[in-house]
Amino acid sequence: MGQATEDVIKQYDAYVMNTYVRSPLVITKAKGSRVWDVEGREYLDLFPGWGVSGLGYNHPWVMAALRGQAGRVVHVSNNYYHPLQWRAAKRLVEASFDGTVFFSNSGAEAVETAIKLARRWGEGRHEIIVMEQSFHGRTMAALSATGQSKHQEGFEPLLPGFVRVPFNDLAAVQAAVTPRTCAVLVEPIQGEGGVRVADDGFLTGLRRLCDERRLLLILDEIQTGMGRTGTWFAYQHSGAEPDLLLTAKMLGGGFPIGAVVAKRALAGVLGPGTHATTYGGSPLGCACILAAFEAVEKQRLLERVNALSPVLFARLRALKERVPAIREVRGRGFMAGVELGASGRPIVEACRAKRLLINCTQETVLRLLPALTITRAQLDRGLAMLEEALVEAAAQAT
Repeated sequence: MGQATEDVIKQYDAYVMNTYVRSPLVITKAKGSRVWDVEGREYLDLFPGWGVSGLGYNHPWVMAALRGQAGRVVHVSNNYYHPLQWRAAKRLVEASFDGTVFFSNSGAEAVETAIKLARRWGEGRHEIIVMEQSFHGRTMAALSATGQSKHQEGFEPLLPGFVRVPFNDLAAVQAAVTPRTCAVLVEPIQGEGGVRVADDGFLTGLRRLCDERRLLLILDEIQTGMGRTGTWFAYQHSGAEPDLLLTAKMLGGGFPIGAVVAKRALAGVLGPGTHATTYGGSPLGCACILAAFEAVEKQRLLERVNALSPVLFARLRALKERVPAIREVRGRGFMAGVELGASGRPIVEACRAKRLLINCTQETVLRLLPALTITRAQLDRGLAMLEEALVEAAAQAT
């Protein structure tokens, strides 16, 4: 590491709470799918901002909206109105289903909102069925809903009222429903759970079950929304329309903002004084949402995902035939997981040495979330670097 990198890390150690596993990389500039470190080295990022920069870093339309709105008004209290909030809400509804929107600052806040709404709607029914290996956030209710005990250790007692069942197991969900159940919460693709895709039949079965038992179906699309899987939202592949849709990550094109879309019949459940967030739905955030929607639509990014996704998965599955360490390739659209038979951390580090940035989750699953704006040449180059790292690791292991 150069001296500048060492200096920044030293200052982090002195002043920043150590709650993240960080790579020794100091990023000072970014554009599209490329980032530069403090020493001026260029990297290709196939996991930009944990999916937040799904339009690529510093998308020009989002940046123009950000700069323009910052020169007018940044924040307006939700005790008043501003025209961008209803426009952003309308755009979300047009891309999903008829309903109303609550704006938050993050995905975890969106989850908290949904849990409160479901419990209030349940009028005494308070239990929510959640999935094993799910991940819904780090705040207390979202953490309690998460189906991974490793994230919960040391934070007990957790919020009660969450019943865990195996993912993709409709019979298990049916068996878990009791007179206390008010909702089912599920990710169409478990991201932190290892890029595990819900079967379309599982989601449609949940929709039928919720209709039959008068339960709310809540879909956590914080990572899969805004075109990540080739449709605006992942549930649209199956047609299993939820009662509550949660989104964040890509929603603001890089700006931190989240949202809950609730079916219109639920619009009055959370009335004035029952829920709020100071910064939610700010003019700045809503301007970025509108710019992000415009970019996906006018630059035909859904079509780009659907054209390049087969290339991505064909390359990864061909690699699986060459590298015995790869056990399975999973995913949909621009969300891919490569499960290894051993720790994926050395592969992530080897890729970084080659100037490629990827992620590892569940210890053994390499995770790729390319920006929707990535070029075919960049995707090919990134996959070639990943292949080199995996082939070299396999050779060293023999």
